[in-house]
Amino acid sequence: MTPPIEGFSKLSKEEKIDWIAARFTDNSEETKKTLKRYWNQDEQLQQLHDEFIENTISNYYLPLGIAPNFLINGKVYAIPMAIEESSVVAAASKAAKFWLERGGFKAEVLGTEKIGQVHFTYGGEADQLEAFAGRVIPIMKKDVADLTAKMEKRGGGVCSIELRDKRRELEDYFQLHCTFETADAMGANFINSCLEQFAQTLEREARHDTQIEEDKLEVIMSILSNYVPNCLVRAEVSCKIEELDEHDNISPEQFAEKMVQAVAIAKAEPYRAVTHNKGIMNGIDSVVLATGNDFRAVEAGIHAYASKDGSYTSLTHASIENGIFRYWIEIPLALGTVGGLTGLHPMVRLSLDILQKPSAKELMQIAAVAGLAQNFAALRSLVTTGIQQGHMKMHLLNILNQLKASTPEKTAIVQLFRDRQVTHRAVAEALEKLRSAS
Repeated sequence: MTPPIEGFSKLSKEEKIDWIAARFTDNSEETKKTLKRYWNQDEQLQQLHDEFIENTISNYYLPLGIAPNFLINGKVYAIPMAIEESSVVAAASKAAKFWLERGGFKAEVLGTEKIGQVHFTYGGEADQLEAFAGRVIPIMKKDVADLTAKMEKRGGGVCSIELRDKRRELEDYFQLHCTFETADAMGANFINSCLEQFAQTLEREARHDTQIEEDKLEVIMSILSNYVPNCLVRAEVSCKIEELDEHDNISPEQFAEKMVQAVAIAKAEPYRAVTHNKGIMNGIDSVVLATGNDFRAVEAGIHAYASKDGSYTSLTHASIENGIFRYWIEIPLALGTVGGLTGLHPMVRLSLDILQKPSAKELMQIAAVAGLAQNFAALRSLVTTGIQQGHMKMHLLNILNQLKASTPEKTAIVQLFRDRQVTHRAVAEALEKLRSAS
C-alpha cells in the first residue's frame, strides 16, 4: 500500500508530478509526458492557470464550440459552448436555425434575488428572540456598510434580513434568512462576507442585550444558498402549427401533439424527467462553463427547483392553443459577468466578448435559451427519427479516433456511413475492410 504523504501542497509542481507518476501510474515517464504536453508554452499564462486552484499539475482541456444563429429578443448571437459530449453543439445550432425562421427566442428575467442564511440555535423563549431580532437587524445592516458600499453603487446590496423559526424541522433551530441583489456579479464572496458579519453582530449584541439569554444562542454557520427560486429567467419559442413542417414522415399537427405529449411524460415520470432535464443542462452547463460561472451551483439550484412541488419533474413546458405551438422554460439562474474567473481566464473573457459583453441579466437569458434549444432539439429527434441516428453520426469521429484511423481513413468512413447506421462494431468492421483492401 502506498503510504500517505505529508506536506504535498508544499512540493514544487515537478515534485508533485514525480510523486504521483511514480506511485499511482503504471508508466511514470508516459504520465509525465502526458501532463506536460498540456502545459501552455506561455509561462505567464500557465502560471495564471496554476494559481486558479491548489496542487495543480496540468491543464484539462474541453472543446470550445460555437452554436451560431441564435435570434434572442431580436438580436443574433453566436453562443460559445464548452462541452465534451458529441452532438450537443450541433443540436443547439440546428434548433437555433429552426427558430431563426420562426421569430426566434423570447427571453426575460423575472427576478434576480439571491439568498443567504445564518443558521443558529436558541434554547430560550421564541418571543424574546423575535424582539431581539427586531432590535439587532438594523445594527446588522449598519455593520456591513463598508462591505456593501461598492455593491450599492452598482445597484446591489442587502435587500432583507428575516428571522425564521425552524423548530418544526429541528430542535432549537432558527435562521436569519437574508436576500441580496448582486448586480452583474454572481456575488458568492459578497454574500458570504455579509453573512459572516451578520453572525458576528448577532453574537456580539446577544452578549450585551439583557432581554436575551446569550448562553442559549449558538451560531452554527453562515453561508449563501445555491437555491435561488426568485432569481428566475424565462425563455420561449412559438409559431403557428403549420410552420412545424420540416418532417416528411410526420404532419405538423402530429409533431406538435407528440412534442406536447413528450413533455407531459417528463412531467409525470421522474425517470424520464431526469434525462429530459439532463439534456437541458447540456446547453446551460456548456454556456456556464464557457463564461467562467459555477455550473455545480447552477445544477444544484435548477434540480432543486425541478422538485419544488414535491416530485421531480420537467423544467420545460409545451402547449397548443388556438393553432399556436408554444415551448418554454422557467428556471433559476444565478450568473455573473464580473468577478471570479470572468476577469482572469482569457478564454472566459473571449467568450463574453463573443457574446457582446452581456450583463448578468443578458447572460441569464442566453443560458436559458441554450437549455431550451437543446431540449427542443432532443425531443424533436426523439419523436421523429430517434435520438441515436443523429447522436451516433456525431460520435463517429470519436469512434474513429479510438480506432486510430488516419485522416484519409476518416474521410472514407464518414462518406461510407453517410446513409448507414453508426455502431462501434460496424465502424470497426468497415475500417478493417478498408485497411485490408489497401
